[in-house]
Amino acid sequence: MKAAKDYIVFPLDVPGPDAAKTLVNLLADNVGMFKVGLELFIRSGPELVRWILQAGSAKVFLDLKLHDIPITVKRAMAQVAELGVFFATVHCGESRAMLEAAVEGAGGRVNVLGVTVLTSVSPADVAEAGYREPYSKDLQQLVMKKAAMARDAGCGGIVCSGQEVQGIKAVFGDGFQAVTPGIRPADGGVAADDQSRIVTPAMAIRRGSDYLVIGRPIRDAADPRAAARIIAAEIQGVLNEQRMRSKPLT
Repeated sequence: MKAAKDYIVFPLDVPGPDAAKTLVNLLADNVGMFKVGLELFIRSGPELVRWILQAGSAKVFLDLKLHDIPITVKRAMAQVAELGVFFATVHCGESRAMLEAAVEGAGGRVNVLGVTVLTSVSPADVAEAGYREPYSKDLQQLVMKKAAMARDAGCGGIVCSGQEVQGIKAVFGDGFQAVTPGIRPADGGVAADDQSRIVTPAMAIRRGSDYLVIGRPIRDAADPRAAARIIAAEIQGVLNEQRMRSKPLT
């Protein structure tokens, strides 16, 4: 059973390894996973991923959002799998064949997540990109279509906003992992930014999110460790509610 902190994925959105290592050392006991994205991976490469895995018990989410011809994606994912990371991402994109290639390259050694619609994207963005209705009007329908493509290709789950999680779980079941970025605290302590579709930690867990990507509310806090603990306590409260509801009457 996951502890509350294990639901928290902290993105290492910093430009270099020194800053990343400082954050890992600071938060290793308060989050369950560190996410390494394009900027940091291009600068620091596989060596940093290996360092994080050796630094403690936290897992690594390698968020490269692969998007290329199937054979290239397959070969790239095979290299990712060698690193021992827990999650790796591939864009759902236009082709189920690309997703299938990612899963084949992973070979069961890494959990492949399909990226559906970025949480920074709005319906107006989708319409401008040329998507027809109903997808340009209702992002949930577009997310569901891309999620079905990912599931059929053998992906273990998707990245989606907390606004779409409930529908994903209803259609694809609890075993299909939902990783949710765009998490913001209920107290409104984070300034407006580039996230369009946001939810609070409690909302995301109640709707069925399996992991929450939470960066700025922790990183920009006066005390990042304390901020992570407060979020974990909020998650634990929801988990307690769910366990009480599922407890059989005697």
